[in-house]
Amino acid sequence: MKKLMGLIMAAVFVTVLAACGGGDGASGISDADKANAQEVKMVATNFQFDQSEYKIKTGETYKLVLDNQEGIHGIEIKGAKVKLDNNNTTEYFKADKAGTYDIICSIPCGSGHATMKSKLIVEE
Repeated sequence: MKKLMGLIMAAVFVTVLAACGGGDGASGISDADKANAQEVKMVATNFQFDQSEYKIKTGETYKLVLDNQEGIHGIEIKGAKVKLDNNNTTEYFKADKAGTYDIICSIPCGSGHATMKSKLIVEE
C-alpha cells in the first residue's frame, strides 16, 4: 500500500512540474533577446487586420502584440506556433525560418470572420 501511495504521489509531482514548466510560449528566447525585441503591433478591427502583410527579418526576435480596437479577435499564425487573444496579447517570436505564414483570426467574430486574414513574411 505504501509503495502504491508513493507511486501515485510521484506521478502527481511529475504532472505538476510539467504543467508549471509551460512558460510564456517563448521557450529558447533569452531575456537579452526579449529586451532587444522589435515590436510588431497587429491591430484588429471588424473584420480586418491593419496590414495585409507584416514583414520581418530572419534571425531576429520580435514582440508580437495583438491590439483589439473593435470587436473581439484572436491571432493564430499557422506554422509559427503563435496564438494571441484577450488573455494573451503579447508573445515573443524568433524568426528562425524564412517564408510566408498565414495569419488568421482565431475567435469567431461575426459575418466577416472567414475573410479576416493577413500574412507574416519572414525575409532573409
